[in-house]
Amino acid sequence: MESVAVVSVPFPAQGHLNQLLHLSLQLAARGLPVHYAAPAEHVRQARARVHGWGDDALRRVQFHELAISEYVSPPPDPAAGSPFPSHLIPLWEAFTASAPAPVAALLQEASASHRRVVVLYDLVNGFVAEEAARLPNGEGYALHCSAVSAIVGQVEEGGRLLRERGLEYLPIDPYLTEEFMEYLHKRTRTEQSMVVGAGLLANSCRALEGDFIDFLAQQMAAGGKKLFAIGPLNPLLDAGAPEQSSRSRHGCLRWLNEQPPASVLYVSFGSMSSLRGEQIEELAAALRGSNQRFIWVLRDADRANVFADDGESRHARLLAEFTKQIDGRGLVITGWAPQLDILAHPVTAAFVSHCGWNSTMESISHGKPILAWPMHSDQPWDAELVCKYLKTGFLVRPWEKHAEVIPAATIQQVIERMMVSEEGFAVRQRAVALGEAVRASAVAGGSSQNDLEDFIAHITR
Repeated sequence: MESVAVVSVPFPAQGHLNQLLHLSLQLAARGLPVHYAAPAEHVRQARARVHGWGDDALRRVQFHELAISEYVSPPPDPAAGSPFPSHLIPLWEAFTASAPAPVAALLQEASASHRRVVVLYDLVNGFVAEEAARLPNGEGYALHCSAVSAIVGQVEEGGRLLRERGLEYLPIDPYLTEEFMEYLHKRTRTEQSMVVGAGLLANSCRALEGDFIDFLAQQMAAGGKKLFAIGPLNPLLDAGAPEQSSRSRHGCLRWLNEQPPASVLYVSFGSMSSLRGEQIEELAAALRGSNQRFIWVLRDADRANVFADDGESRHARLLAEFTKQIDGRGLVITGWAPQLDILAHPVTAAFVSHCGWNSTMESISHGKPILAWPMHSDQPWDAELVCKYLKTGFLVRPWEKHAEVIPAATIQQVIERMMVSEEGFAVRQRAVALGEAVRASAVAGGSSQNDLEDFIAHITR
């Protein structure tokens, strides 16, 4: 096995950094030499934020810092016309312009000292696929960081399959900005990720998307490529003892331990989304009026370099007043939160989420339903999948209303529908059952575990 090296090159955004690091750690735990390459600040970010793994596991992966050109790292603009994080584009431009040379050098070095080099990369990192294809002993595999059904919907037969399952495919283009679409078309060479790659790894499982995974696997096999559905990539924490899962214990876990079972609503919009000030005030009023216990992660989207943040929060005034009003019934976190620990905790009942695929998989795999509030990119599709197909969530705000401020009464109604109604109880029960099925796929004999073992056997053949 030592004669095969794995090199992972994530796209520099939190969800992508996170998924490829989880996969890298899984492969390293099975004895493969694994290298993880990203700009210096993003190596640091990925290591600092990973949950469910200890320091010993991180030491099994060799991290490489890719030198890229300087870029501006402005704060996000919550008042922008689109919720898409356009403030990150300078980073992404610098990455796709500068990273190919150091990535090529790293791959050449690995190629000279190993029988085979297996390169893992995001679909959007087409240049990495091209560099892997240039190696005489290399093969590349793209990691698809969102739902498999999103790919299936892009072909005619796949669209028909979705419609038969009660879904209407939502093309991603309307949920991006023209600036980002131009960046994709001119710089990323995303189409090369599949053309020159040997196959696709999917952070999904047959318990969630079985029909769609089987369909895509058949389509890819016809072209001589392999599909391995190996999700969930996130660790599956013990719901009875979530405090044991983190490398450092977060204060919110003590508060959670004091709450009744299945009584807490978790609210977070991820690392790439910011709410307008007016919307934050409406959400605060809804949480206050619902009389439900909650943890609210109140923070803006990441800057390109999260360590360059000035640490000041625009929410200080609201937070001071709001904390008095809720009188201990809720907890507001203004920094990074241990999401896996919160979702695994038995007192957490449901998740108000932007429906990024990382968050969606983490929620579902821990049996928690979702109050869907999609913001951009693939998130509207993820919300569609959760609410219409899996039936483990309610929609709070359809994406087409992203320019509107959703009133507190509307938000409160959906919260109460999930937390106190019979319909909500049924959804929560379905989420628990689905979570059990997803977790079963990741243990010995499960479909995802089998696919992961097949992938390891294939690359070490």
